[in-house]
Amino acid sequence: MSVTLYSLDGCPWCEKAHDALDDAGVEYETVWVDALHSERDEVARVSNQRAVPVLVDDDRGVTMAESANIVEYVEATLA
Repeated sequence: MSVTLYSLDGCPWCEKAHDALDDAGVEYETVWVDALHSERDEVARVSNQRAVPVLVDDDRGVTMAESANIVEYVEATLA
């Protein structure tokens, strides 16, 4: 499985996404992003926006933002 979570240290919404992945036992890679939106080029490249968290599930061809959407996806699809 190839799951990547783009996240910002100290971001409460990112922590919710991390917790959902951890609780579901999903193996994933975390890409820690810069606090400055203008420096989040990699996030923009994969998701066309600079906000985090962003989850990328390469196996299913899914890229999504918003912690609530990510938690729902993890619980319904990856758990």
